[in-house]
Amino acid sequence: MANQITKDMIIGQILQIDRGLVPILMNAGMHCLGCPSSQMESIGEACMVHGIDANELIGKLNSYLETANK
Repeated sequence: MANQITKDMIIGQILQIDRGLVPILMNAGMHCLGCPSSQMESIGEACMVHGIDANELIGKLNSYLETANK
């Protein structure tokens, strides 16, 4: 299991870490979680395509993981 999400992680990998991350991604506007691209595209690439601030989103994901793993 990953300790921290990074920009180069594939979205499919992130979804396998903790399903609680799904609402955070959806709320950020990343509604393509089930699309084939999610198995090949990094979170950094997806953020760029969707016009999302990658650092902000990754910060939210990692904050969730810190809280969930305590």
